[in-house]
Amino acid sequence: MTDVLTALARAHGVATAYTTDLGHRVGVAPDTLVAVLAACGVDASTEAAARAALEAHRREQAERLLPPCVVLRVPVNGVRTDTSPLSGHPVDLPQHVAHHVRLESGRTTTLSSALPPGHHTLHVRTPDGRHAHAPLLAVPDRLPAPAGRTWGFLVQLYSVLSRRSWGMGDLGDLAELAAWSGHALGAGFVQLGPLHAVEPGPLPDPSPYRPSSRRFADPLHVRVEAVPEYAYLDPAARPAVDGLVARARRLNDGVLDGSSLIDREAVRELKQRALRAVRDVPLSPGRAAAFTAYVEREGQGLTDYATWCALAEVHGGAWRSWPAELRDPRSPAVARARKELAEAVDHHRWLAWITDEQLAAAQAAAVGAGMPIGLVHDLAVGVAPEGADAWALQRCLAAGMSVGAPPDDFNRRGQDWGQPPWRPDALAAEGYRPFAELLRSGLRHAGALRVDHVMGLSRLWWVPEGRPPTEGTYVQYDRDAMLGVLALEAYRAGAAVIGEDLGTVEDGMREELAERGMLGTSVQRFEYLGGSAGRQGPLPPDQWRADCLATLTTHDLPTTAAWLSGEHVDLRARLGLLTRPEAEEKAAAAAERDGWLAELTRLGLLPDPDGEVAALHRFLRLTPARMLGVWLPDATGDRRPQNLPGTAAVHPNWRLPVADARSRPVPLEELPESTLLRILADVFAHVTADAFAHDTTENDTKESHGSPGSR
Repeated sequence: MTDVLTALARAHGVATAYTTDLGHRVGVAPDTLVAVLAACGVDASTEAAARAALEAHRREQAERLLPPCVVLRVPVNGVRTDTSPLSGHPVDLPQHVAHHVRLESGRTTTLSSALPPGHHTLHVRTPDGRHAHAPLLAVPDRLPAPAGRTWGFLVQLYSVLSRRSWGMGDLGDLAELAAWSGHALGAGFVQLGPLHAVEPGPLPDPSPYRPSSRRFADPLHVRVEAVPEYAYLDPAARPAVDGLVARARRLNDGVLDGSSLIDREAVRELKQRALRAVRDVPLSPGRAAAFTAYVEREGQGLTDYATWCALAEVHGGAWRSWPAELRDPRSPAVARARKELAEAVDHHRWLAWITDEQLAAAQAAAVGAGMPIGLVHDLAVGVAPEGADAWALQRCLAAGMSVGAPPDDFNRRGQDWGQPPWRPDALAAEGYRPFAELLRSGLRHAGALRVDHVMGLSRLWWVPEGRPPTEGTYVQYDRDAMLGVLALEAYRAGAAVIGEDLGTVEDGMREELAERGMLGTSVQRFEYLGGSAGRQGPLPPDQWRADCLATLTTHDLPTTAAWLSGEHVDLRARLGLLTRPEAEEKAAAAAERDGWLAELTRLGLLPDPDGEVAALHRFLRLTPARMLGVWLPDATGDRRPQNLPGTAAVHPNWRLPVADARSRPVPLEELPESTLLRILADVFAHVTADAFAHDTTENDTKESHGSPGSR
């Protein structure tokens, strides 16, 4: 690797070496650096090209009056951090340089004034007539912490079926779950998996973490009968729709009696046909006005999304295979196609609207049931490369690159999630507005937002397409700007932020999340004295951090019942997934389990007349965590994982309904009858009255180690 290539890579935030989770230093191959730089618009294909690019970069930096984007942290509601001083002026302007700030509201002020949080613009002019402007992000210095402690369920919505569902859980079921658990159990939130829109057509791996769009929710989640126009179907259309309802009920019955898995494609086909009929019902004046207001609020983003959906119906869901003139969302050909497909475009706008309405209704049901947080939505780390967002936002995404993870102790081959990463330079040039818009959408009907792989706001592992994950490298983002935009949008929504900070975490990332008032994620399976590199026994509950969502397991891990019994090892052995002899795997799993059971005994939590699952949840309550999460399948005794990473071809990932210990599906109507669920709800009863210490110097900065799982 030449000194020029090294300097050029570093100048663009591309790592030339990285440290593994076990502390090993690994150099990055020169051809990887060349490929990553090319995806950032930098030619390093030859020594001469790299030298010219480096000289051009240095010249541009020297001549700039302002950085691409300016970030200023400001106090809000009298809240500021005690651990670090408030950021000063984001750029050092000489006295002879005139400036003004154009506020988001249109007003003009200066940097010497108190700036309100928002997306502003900084303008400067020198005496010799040079002028420049740059986005100025005034972001909250710190988010207020969620009030008190609370607990709630963690669910994958598709898996929570009622007898009124159409073959998978829907937003009507979500509203019912929130209302019941809030009113009857005192739960404070329901955390969901991503509800993002997915690509049309067959889904070889129906993972919610590989969406077509992160800005819009999938109408697959709509409860058809809850759309107001459903009640006014034309009598001539009613028999056909009733027939679709009957087919949906049979589909639903098959899932609930255990004879079939959740089949999204079948559900989607039925709902699409039914919603086409409902769409034919004229909107009342008030409903028409609400639809118009929604379309105006969502603006170009909704138009792009609906246009992609309409084009995908004609040309297929892989936009990179469309006619060349349709691959650019701003081309004249796309504008003509939008007019020709106006009815289809408007239909997809309408689908987005009714989905948004039902999301709002579910959050209203949660808040109405007394939940202090309500819904916690999940923001996936990226999008499918052929989907709606990748088409509409391609100017901000790195072509030919995929997001993943480097080799680690969890996965020695690394991970490739098949999703294009943001280009840091393009995001900065646009003042991070594309990122802000998708955050705004995810926060609109939520009391909190979980950010999957939150470490990606600081750096992401880029893998050149066609190469293994081992041949990738880290690319740095402006952490202050990315976290600042997240804080700004959460502040505006009055919502909390939960960062999924499991796995290999960059130094200082967890500390900065805590300092900004954002929660982390602590999972019992990964909480050990000494961390993952030198486990010395379970971490005692009083040493867990307070600013986190604490839970026993996740959608990517075994259920607690399976972990206790060792069934998770048996399953991996049957599927040929073990990396060492089965006896060794079983011994290691048993030792891990027995270590935790010994800790429960030390704390006086065992023996427990309600069993080991209840005792482990009592352990969670002893931690100082502000939010305590119960994985819903744990509350019914389910022994099957919702997702076994990397096994789409051999395991029914993302297709299982919540079930009991005998794998018998449990419909929503039967949840109140679950003895184990009632026991766990009693464990967390009155949790808001708990007193707990909040030591920011020891608890909040402690590292928690684990693995994010495959997406």
